[in-house]
Amino acid sequence: MVEITLSIPEDLQAFLERQTIKNGFGSTDDYLCHLLDGEREKERIEGMLIEGLESGKPIEVNDNWWEQKRDTLIK
Repeated sequence: MVEITLSIPEDLQAFLERQTIKNGFGSTDDYLCHLLDGEREKERIEGMLIEGLESGKPIEVNDNWWEQKRDTLIK
């Protein structure tokens, strides 16, 4: 693990400490890692969505489509 030094205003530090406790984390380091992991996951999902949008001709997804998809997956 890499150690970094972060300078933040006192009011933000107090907020960070409250959020750490409120969200059940053992340390502010754990809480910040959790937040950064969440941002990384959002970026990954956004990339997948863009890839899907650019992957070909769009199709209409409606109740019929979902029913056919369920039937295909169940069989």
